Amino acid sequence: MSHEDNACSQTIYKVTKDDLPLSCPMSQQSVWNAHPRVFLPVEKTGHAKCEYCGAQYILTDFSPQLTEQDKTDVEYAD
Repeated sequence: MSHEDNACSQTIYKVTKDDLPLSCPMSQQSVWNAHPRVFLPVEKTGHAKCEYCGAQYILTDFSPQLTEQDKTDVEYAD
């Protein structure tokens, strides 16, 4: 995954299954100037958008047949 240290400094982030569970800002980013951390269900569709900052995340190794062990343990409301 490629990103800058400052949270929400890009508009599109490419992530992989290794980055799950996905949150914005991501755990590797500085959060002093960002919004509260929110979890994004990118594994459901292969993409997600943060409602706080508008950052878009693309799961580059997305597969509609993700196995149960690949999915995060975070519960998302539909």
